[in-house]
Amino acid sequence: MKQTIQVAIVGVTGYTGMELIRLLDNHPLFELRVVTSRREAGKRLQDIYPHLSGLKFGEMTIDPPDPKHIAEKCSLAFLAVPHGTAMDMAAALYQKGLKVVDLSADFRIRSRETYEKWYALDHSCPHLLGEAVYGLVELYQEEIRQAKLVANPGCYPSSIILGLYPALARDLIDAESLVIDSKSGATGAGRGAREEKLFCEVQDNFRAYALGGAHRHTPEVEQELSRYAGREITVSFNPHLLPVNRGILSTMYAGLKPGVSLQQIRQAYTDSYRHQEWVRILDPGVLPQIKNVRGTMLCDLGLVLDERTRRLIVVSAIDNLCRGASGQALANANLMSGLEVSAGLNLAPLVP
Repeated sequence: MKQTIQVAIVGVTGYTGMELIRLLDNHPLFELRVVTSRREAGKRLQDIYPHLSGLKFGEMTIDPPDPKHIAEKCSLAFLAVPHGTAMDMAAALYQKGLKVVDLSADFRIRSRETYEKWYALDHSCPHLLGEAVYGLVELYQEEIRQAKLVANPGCYPSSIILGLYPALARDLIDAESLVIDSKSGATGAGRGAREEKLFCEVQDNFRAYALGGAHRHTPEVEQELSRYAGREITVSFNPHLLPVNRGILSTMYAGLKPGVSLQQIRQAYTDSYRHQEWVRILDPGVLPQIKNVRGTMLCDLGLVLDERTRRLIVVSAIDNLCRGASGQALANANLMSGLEVSAGLNLAPLVP
């Protein structure tokens, strides 16, 4: 039997930290030894998360985020802290020999200039940008196995990249025609208190935001899709806020190359994901729904051809907290630790 691996969650008070605790509770080899928060240091986890009372991690005391203390206790750390905060902690832990999975955007963008433009932050650790591996497990699995620093993908990009990779990689669609329409549950905006996230603002409402190429996930999407397309591409990415807790539904539109059939498209997707247990290509006539992936690592893909316009429509559904954040981080940690990618992550959907 393999020895347990001691892990830390840096920034345990947000939704991604909360989800990591849920997932680690049943992990066969990862042992949660340190949880940190500047604001809640000294409290027990069950003091801020009453649902943990009497459970495995409920009595754990929250520590201040001290790299030396984390390094003494753990060999791997999940960084569930805001953009701009993660980079310095990642550098400190990396220097101490820990493996790091960063759930912020600080190492997702390979270009320092692009990161600083879109996030309006100075990158203090540009020397690590070349060390970080983009953590989409279906497409970078071998690189992740060798990595010491993994940049966990954003939630919107996870749904989009998985939805478009096969068509772009096989040159079946016109990359310049891409329009992406994505909708997320309210947890995608984080746990911090803001007026637009109040119950009365979200419930019974549905709204667009950050239109016109303004959303910060845009360069991440373009970076990855350009890699698979083999050339620089620009996308129209348009996000919306759903009045639900969790889930992302992305609908993507692209013109088909001449002579390409829906049968060829379906074959490309089937071949690309044949050995990927979490990506499900739905049967013709069946479209993804967020309730069918809730709380899991699943990504459901539906493929439709609009014969009148010769446009491919790809619908992708994921859970933003699990597949789009904490579950994906755990899958990356599994690979970095020499474990099966699915360890602790074979979860049935939370239906209803």
